[in-house]
Amino acid sequence: MHFLKSALKLYNMWQCLALYTALLIATSPGLLHAASPQDDLDDTLVIVTSFPPALFEKFSTAFEKRHPEVKVFVRSKKTSAAISFIEERISEPADIFWASAPDAFEVLKESGHLLKAFGDQVRSNTYIGSYPIDDPDGYYKGFAVSGYGIVWNREYLDQHGLSAPLNWSDLSDPAYKRHIGISAPSRSGTTHLIVESILQSRGWDKGWATLLEIGGNLATITARSFGVIDGVRSNRFGIGAAIDFFGQSAKAAGAPVDFVYPDGTAFLPANIAVVKRTTNPESARAFIEFVLSESGQMLLFDPQISRLPVMRKVYVHAPDFYPNPFESELADKGIAFDTDLSRRRYHLVNSLFDVMITFRLQLLRRTWSAIHEAEQALQGSSKADLKEKIEEARRLASLVPVNSEQASTADFSSLFVRHKPGISVPPEQKQLESRWAVFARANQARALNIANEVISELQDESRRNKP
Repeated sequence: MHFLKSALKLYNMWQCLALYTALLIATSPGLLHAASPQDDLDDTLVIVTSFPPALFEKFSTAFEKRHPEVKVFVRSKKTSAAISFIEERISEPADIFWASAPDAFEVLKESGHLLKAFGDQVRSNTYIGSYPIDDPDGYYKGFAVSGYGIVWNREYLDQHGLSAPLNWSDLSDPAYKRHIGISAPSRSGTTHLIVESILQSRGWDKGWATLLEIGGNLATITARSFGVIDGVRSNRFGIGAAIDFFGQSAKAAGAPVDFVYPDGTAFLPANIAVVKRTTNPESARAFIEFVLSESGQMLLFDPQISRLPVMRKVYVHAPDFYPNPFESELADKGIAFDTDLSRRRYHLVNSLFDVMITFRLQLLRRTWSAIHEAEQALQGSSKADLKEKIEEARRLASLVPVNSEQASTADFSSLFVRHKPGISVPPEQKQLESRWAVFARANQARALNIANEVISELQDESRRNKP
């Protein structure tokens, strides 16, 4: 009897092992990759995305109607957190990565976390401007075109007697002091691309000078890019730096909102990719095929989505006055965006923005407020010495502790990683950021003191000249 029990136990263990082995084989990404497209789709699809529910819910609902055997689950994360999730949380399921920022896809491609899922199917001859819509190596595809620019609330601007800004440099005008909202690029892939667009279109030094002066006008830095359009819609502030579909969808919903693509903006593909650790690549491909189909592209015209399709022929069905990035009126505003450069210095730029702007916001505001006040008081003045002083204050307030050569050098930029709660960054990064903080405080304080000295001298002179 003891022998029979042992044999039965051994047989049951063998059956379990056989079943486990069969399941392991069936769910192996490599083997599933070779499965026939006619095979039944698996029943669970996990999408990691930075998009708002208004977008992903409509697509997932439409896809599930076509494929009722598949249940779509969405992990909603800002872009930087999505990158970390895919790279580090390898035990958690993830089948698709879906986001706007092409440099985020380049980061995951380089780190080996995307599946080369498309091969020769890539539309290599399709471009937005000079930029390929699909990854030439076959790791991700463009599903929409993203444009970046300035959104504003018409009623808010009327209440405050402000004109609409049309270019990035307009946002440095002191008239917009405390009227602008932006998200930190370390928290938003959208804002990272806006910051990179300014740096690439204006050059490293002039770009940072523009960003720092805009920083002096900020009302707030929001936790996520969604917070920018929410703040504009609710009149918490009047102007924001945002991706186009936030402005277009708010306008379509009846909000008193307008949006402009500034000169020197970027038009880039918003992308979709299969995560390398997927256990469900066939369902992932089916979802991507739906997104890229004509019906999927037409869904982008939904007022709550308001995105720009990559399929040119569907624009004949677009609503009146819908922007078309393939037409010269918009295309001429775009820059030749260098995604490889943006990818290399991704975390460097984010860290530098936080040290110089996010964490220095109060001092930055005071400094630029004083500089602008002094410059206004000096208009029409013949005081050459005071003009030289305020030019020095502006120079100091515009400096960053990293030059363009360092920023474009892989050995230097690779020292930086994303800041994550409760986890220390590498010692080299920590030391550099500490030096940057000292640099920022010292230069901003010197600039503020100089500007205040100029203001004081002008006030003293005004009092002396009173009859």
